[in-house]
Amino acid sequence: MTSYYFLFFLNLANTKNLCINQSFTGFYIDKNLFTTLIVLIIFFIVTLIILSFLYLKEKKSKKKIKENNLLLYNEIEKFNVVLKATSDTIWDWDTKTNKFVWNKGIEDFFGYKKDEIREDLQWWFEKIHPEDSIRMSVKLYSFIEEKEGKWQDEYRFQHADGHYCYINDRGMLIKDKNDNVVRMIGAMQDISKVKLEEERLKLLETVINQSSDAIIISENNVAKTGSTPKIIYCNPAFTKMSGYCKDDILGKSIASFLSYESVRNNMENIIYALRKKQNIVFEGVNKNKNGENYWISCSSTPIFDNNKTNTHWISIQRNITSEKIRETERENLIIELTKNNKDLKQFSYIISHNLRAPLSNLTGLLALLEDYEIKETELKEIVEGFSKSTLLLNQTIEDLIKVIVIKDNPSTLKEKVNLKLFFDSIINQIPYLMETKNPIITTSFEQETLYINKPYLESIVLNLMTNALKYSKENIKPEINVSTKLKNNKIEITFSDNGLGIDLEKNKDKIFGLYQRFHDYPDSKGLGLYLIKTQVESMGGTISIDSQINIGTTFKITLNNE
Repeated sequence: MTSYYFLFFLNLANTKNLCINQSFTGFYIDKNLFTTLIVLIIFFIVTLIILSFLYLKEKKSKKKIKENNLLLYNEIEKFNVVLKATSDTIWDWDTKTNKFVWNKGIEDFFGYKKDEIREDLQWWFEKIHPEDSIRMSVKLYSFIEEKEGKWQDEYRFQHADGHYCYINDRGMLIKDKNDNVVRMIGAMQDISKVKLEEERLKLLETVINQSSDAIIISENNVAKTGSTPKIIYCNPAFTKMSGYCKDDILGKSIASFLSYESVRNNMENIIYALRKKQNIVFEGVNKNKNGENYWISCSSTPIFDNNKTNTHWISIQRNITSEKIRETERENLIIELTKNNKDLKQFSYIISHNLRAPLSNLTGLLALLEDYEIKETELKEIVEGFSKSTLLLNQTIEDLIKVIVIKDNPSTLKEKVNLKLFFDSIINQIPYLMETKNPIITTSFEQETLYINKPYLESIVLNLMTNALKYSKENIKPEINVSTKLKNNKIEITFSDNGLGIDLEKNKDKIFGLYQRFHDYPDSKGLGLYLIKTQVESMGGTISIDSQINIGTTFKITLNNE
């Protein structure tokens, strides 16, 4: 522009119209030339003003663009921060070209690398679970056809490691001036944890609804109002148990459904638990809608939020009315049995002590009759029968006395017993049976010395030994094996034989009964096994039996080794 004006003035200076007359008095300029100069100067000034205006406008425009770019950059940064905070994955779909663009969320939240992601619609559909793909695509294209509203759907999207994530996807359409859809922008959010929590809550809801125990949830308003927690939920079991429906109990206190006695008996513990926010378990009596009482076992547990603030209480109530009835019946039965035992014991004392003197007299008289010769055959048979019956009665009384002595005097006196010497003494007490039966006896003592009540042990082993020999099989040599084993600070004594055995299917409940006989043996009274069990239990032990007919019998006795 400057060179243009220079050339213009140069041409002007050479024009023939420019006349300058110099004289001693001055000079003059042509009038037309002067007008032209004035116009040019004005044009020059106006041009400078316009150029200055354009320059300032351009400078201001650049500044505005710079500011806008900075503002846009800041907004983009904010947008990216928001995306990270919301865990959203943004996608942009060009519906004309089917180009599909993802933001960085597809890498951060779904584990895909850049070279694994294709920028086309097909790649998106390939990652949707096959069971969700058709349903989701139908819903998506229907939305695009309608061109209105906002699209939202839930489906499963494949993670880079192969598992599927539950997705909540939301999208909106972008249309041109002719109302044609040109783009669709959406935001995907992984809601897998929410789905798992929903499934867990549904499961818990099912458990609560199906539970036979009454479950009550109450809001903790002790700190706000000072009153007891108010009920906000109850399951069907509570309605079934109490007869009250939800409308009857919502907003009320649990204490309002307890009897006065239950509240009074448990008030101190309930108040303490509410203040200390501790679990409480108690038993009480509730009233149902019909006014009938029923027993409950109640357990109340405080629920805390993330700030460790007690927000709710969960109470689980179980109807224990039948248990209480059985408990009362059991207590009454125990009282009755105790009384009966006392009566039976008294009766036993009467039989064992009060009858001993008359029996002794009868025995003495029968002994005197033996000195007289009775000639009448009939009378002699009567006296012999009476004598035999009297002796049997006397023996029965003696047996009862033995049982009473054991029952009334539980064994506490223990002494050191060497088992090898002990069994030798037992064998020496039954020389006749040992000689006639000639048994094979083997012993295996893991612990040869015991601290035990020796008289009781002697009675037990002697009974078992004589039974094994008496009830052995004909023409087969008896074999008796005795062993001891230490187990969990208890001594286990095993006594086995190869005798006749006992039919346990028929007689299992009778084995240790009083006067129970299982074989025809002239000297059998059916008292031995009963005395063995009584003596074992009096020492705090247990006894069991395993037996098969014609194979043998095994007894296991377990005693404390202290």
